[in-house]
Amino acid sequence: MTGLEHRLLGANPPTVTRLGLGLAALGRPGYINVGHGADLGPEKSVEAMRANAHAMLDEAWAAGVRYFDAARSYGLAEEFLGSWLETTAHTATVGSKWGYTYTANWRTDAEQHEVKDHTRPTLERQWPETLAALRRTPDIYLIHSATLETGVLDDARVLARLAELAESGVRVGLSLSGPTQAATLQRALEVRVDGVNPLSVVQATWNLLEPSAGAALAEAHAAGWGVVVKEGVANGRLTARATLPKPITDLCARLHTTPDAVALAAALAQPWADTVLSGATTQQHLRSNLSAVSLELGLEELDALQDAAQAPAVYWQERAGMAWN
Repeated sequence: MTGLEHRLLGANPPTVTRLGLGLAALGRPGYINVGHGADLGPEKSVEAMRANAHAMLDEAWAAGVRYFDAARSYGLAEEFLGSWLETTAHTATVGSKWGYTYTANWRTDAEQHEVKDHTRPTLERQWPETLAALRRTPDIYLIHSATLETGVLDDARVLARLAELAESGVRVGLSLSGPTQAATLQRALEVRVDGVNPLSVVQATWNLLEPSAGAALAEAHAAGWGVVVKEGVANGRLTARATLPKPITDLCARLHTTPDAVALAAALAQPWADTVLSGATTQQHLRSNLSAVSLELGLEELDALQDAAQAPAVYWQERAGMAWN
């Protein structure tokens, strides 16, 4: 087994491994990752998807991964993870999210794959659904893709319920998406319920194409928050399947490594990043992602990689245009 470093999630338990496995691409037949459909192959029944998810979880576990991330909207990801956890005698740190409902009905060509709603009734419905699917209480429970526009960070009823969960021992927080991630996180840092902020974990997109939330994430980490990095390979746009910026291809050639390893190593090099998620769908891709852990990038290399960044509005417009497959 390959050992992975464990660390506290921010200033408090639970612990997480530096690399975690996200199940966004493993729990449903359609996702926006480049090449997702081909990676899964022609057989995308529930049984086939469950078998593949369990194989991926086995591979990650053997490599030392002990942090796993799911969400209500990731199809059957929570159920796949929960049934797999029942087969192992070991414990893992588990995170999940509420606020989106999966609506694609196991179709890759659905007009709508998920519906967003950040109101108290959705929270009250999805929390017991998560408990039943995981067959355990998640260690971390996040508002899924919180934004200022939904008003969830000013909803007293939602915040009061999240405070109750926090008091019970669950680390609650939010995941972020879109070009205003930093502004949303700044507002989240100001939340108070009876004088205390129940939120203490943030999961955000940070990668070599879209690093704009970095300063806000550093601030959150300095305040004791746990920081989880998602979309480190930009849904496949920072892999060998994409046309890559020259700083990345140059570094890959010099280090004899893969673009995904460079991208994830850059995320791991951020001092505020507690854990970085792999979103791999195949065991081959997971092994390539895991090689990032042993890839140390120096300041000169990290500085050169900054030239790969896009304007946030451009990055998120391109992401919105990616096809479900």
